[in-house]
Parts: sequence; structure tokens; C-alpha cells
Amino acid sequence: MTITTSRPGSLLARAARFLTAIVIVLAALPDQLSAGEVSDPFATDAITPPRPVLDLSAPQNAYLPCQAPPDGTPYGVLEVVDLALCKNPTTREVWAIARLQAAQVGVAQSDFLPALDGRLAVNRLRGDARSATQRSASLTLSWLLIDFGARSAKLEVARQLLSAAAATLDATVQSVFLGALQSYFNAQAARAAVSAALESEKASRESLTAAEVRYRVGSGTPADRLQAQTAWSQATLNRIRSEGVLRNMLGRLAKVMGLDADHPLRLDDIPTTTPDSGFDRDITALIAEARRRRPEMKAAEAELKAAQSGIDYARASGRPTISLSAGPQWENLDGLSGQGNAIGLSVQLPIFSGFNTTYQIRAAEARSEVQAARLENTRQEVALEVWENFQSLNTATQTIRTSADLLSSAEQSERVALGRYKAGVGNILDVLNAQSALAAARLQRIQAMLDWQVSRAALARSIGVLDSSLLLAVAGEPKARKP
Repeated sequence: MTITTSRPGSLLARAARFLTAIVIVLAALPDQLSAGEVSDPFATDAITPPRPVLDLSAPQNAYLPCQAPPDGTPYGVLEVVDLALCKNPTTREVWAIARLQAAQVGVAQSDFLPALDGRLAVNRLRGDARSATQRSASLTLSWLLIDFGARSAKLEVARQLLSAAAATLDATVQSVFLGALQSYFNAQAARAAVSAALESEKASRESLTAAEVRYRVGSGTPADRLQAQTAWSQATLNRIRSEGVLRNMLGRLAKVMGLDADHPLRLDDIPTTTPDSGFDRDITALIAEARRRRPEMKAAEAELKAAQSGIDYARASGRPTISLSAGPQWENLDGLSGQGNAIGLSVQLPIFSGFNTTYQIRAAEARSEVQAARLENTRQEVALEVWENFQSLNTATQTIRTSADLLSSAEQSERVALGRYKAGVGNILDVLNAQSALAAARLQRIQAMLDWQVSRAALARSIGVLDSSLLLAVAGEPKARKP
């Protein structure tokens, strides 16, 4: 640097020209690197997965996502799943991870741009009974021009990890979706069990009344009356227990929706749903579709690609780099000023790093093998899950049809046994046995309906098609809700 006594104003002029040159360089960069707002110059918001929310494509003002209905409004399956997706902390966590990974893509893109650093310094020097003030300023542009693929590999790793994070978000959403459905149907089954218990209690009370009438007219025995009394007490106890189970199920359902367990919940009636053949297809085709659709498969594939790009990055890290640096400088020492400009190219040649690069490559290759094994394991797990849920749905479909016949015959048997007893030609044991069989048939019918609904949702989840269309098949058109 040459020492001159030129005015500091000339330094400002040089700095202005230098900044103008930088602006011209930045303007020449690709549009995708300079477009967007200052807070998001790389437009990472456009590649960030959206917030998990239930999309019903409903008419305007017909459905308000992420809002609990007013107090006293019955909760349907739509409201339950929507609030679960919006308020469940698990979905918020994975969505934040996806946004974090999108920001990492921006970090990787920033490596392609130059860096501009400014420096101002004031030093007080003293020696040999003399003192002086030193002032300096500099503006430095540094730009990595060539690195033989390291930045590109790092950017590809970030992009693939973002794809994996987005797929993991989808998988988590579907898991929460299925969990909310299971909790909803469990609560509905508990409510139906209370209704069945009330029916059994009513029937037992009727049997007790009949036994008391026969005892008073002399055609019944004390044993009949005591047995009927015992059956009625047992039915009352079963009803009390069923009500307790219902309260617990409602508390768990409230928690799934992000509400307090003591939040009062009223549930909509479930429309009568008959088994359909929507999934009645070749199991091989279902497995192939699942491997194509499942977000877990997409996440595993993206993680494998990221690991493979990591090998390229490890190899490029041991290659030479070429960088550009430039900028003006100004210095003043005790009234003596100096200014100048500097520009240069630097080449960094890694010669020996203690075999660090060698083992970084070996580690990256091993990570790639790990991800390849995980991908294959995911393929097998998906196939097994589809197979098991397909068989469960088939079993549930057959059970729901048989349980209807069982309930019908049990109801007829109970009516005949009670009628015969009231007519004086039957005995109380036949009545009690018939009522016990009817109570069991009602519970089996309830459980069969629950198993079929849950099995259908589980199979949809295992294929990767669990979405709002299945909810609309259960709940019908969404109800209008006022803001």
C-alpha cells in the first residue's frame, strides 16, 4: 500500500465505485438467487411444506379450520381430526423441522454468493514518551469461485434432506390423523356401549317385574325373583362401568384435540355405514401402490440420495479451491494518511490432512449403505403393514355382517323367552340366558362396527391415501359453522 496525503474524500469515492461494481455483479446472478423479499432472498418459503391442516375443499364459510366449535356444538369426525392436526404438538414439531431444513437450503445457496465485510479500527499507540492515534478502514469482498463441486454437493444434500423432512411431515400427519380417528371411534363405541347397557338394564328390570308378578299370583318361586333381582343389579353395575369408560374415552379424545380432559364434549351420531369394496383389490397392487405413495418411502429415498450426495461433498472437500478477494483500504496514523485498493486470487491446495478426507469419504459411503438398508427395510415394513391391515379389514367386513345376524337372532330369542315366561310356560333361567346373549350380541355388534371403521382407516393409512375423502364418507357433507 502506498502512503499519500490525499483527502479522505477520495477514499469515499473509491468505496462508492467499488460498491457499485458489487451491485452490478449481484444483478448479473441468476434470478432465483436474487429474487424475493430481503427477509427471504432465496424464496425458501415457496419450498417449505404448508402447515398441517385438514383440507376439505368446502364452500366458503362452510368450514373453519383450526377453530373449535362453540360450546354445546356436537363434535363430528371432521372437527376432531382438524383440531388434532392443528393443535397436536407432534405435528407442530415436525413442521418446525421442515421449516428448519428449508432454511438450511438457503444457507447452502448462500455459499454461491460473495461475502462483503467492512472493518473500522481506532488504536492508541504509545512508546518512547510519544503517543499517536491510528485509524483504519477497509471494505473486503471475498468470493469462492471454484471448489470442484463441494458447494453443489452440499446444496443437493440440503435439498434432499428437505424432501425427507417434508415426507416425514406427511407421515406424521397421517399418523396423527389415524390416531384421532381411533380415539373418535373409541369414544363413539363407548357411547354406544352405554346405550346397550341401558337397554340391557331396562330388559332386566322388565324381567324382574315379571318375576315379581308371577310370585304374587303364586305361579313363581322366590328363587326366580332373586335370580331376576341379581340379573338387574348386574345390568345396573355394567351400565355404571360403561358410563365410566365413556368419560375416560371423552377425556382422551379431548387430549388428542389439544383440549383439556375436562372439556365438555358432545359427539355427533355416526351415520350408518355399510361395508364397501373400495379396497377390495389385488393385494399385490395395493402393496405396489403403498410403496409408491407412502411418505415413509419418499423420506427413506430422499435420505439415501442425501447420503449419496454426501459422498460427493466429502470427495470435493479434499480438492483445491480458487477464491477472489478485493477491496479498498484507508489508514491514518498521526495525521499521515494512506489509501489503496487490493485485488487478488488465492488458490488453496490441500496437500496432507492427516488422512481426514480419506476417512470422511469412507464414513459418507458407510452412511449411504445405512440409508440403503433402511430403505429396503421400509419397503418390507410397508408391504407387511398393508398385508396385515388388508386381512384385518376383510375379517372386520365379514364380522360386521355376521354380527348383524347374531343381534337379530338374539333379539328374537329374548322376546320369545320373555313372552313364554310371562305366559307361565317358560322359566326364568331361559329369560336370563337370552338377555345375557342379547347383551353380548349388542356389544359384539358395536365392536364390529368400530373394528371395521378403524381397519378401513388403518388400511388407508398403510397405503398412503388417508385423507379428507375418507372423513367425508363417514361424516357426509361438512356442517356450516358461524365464525
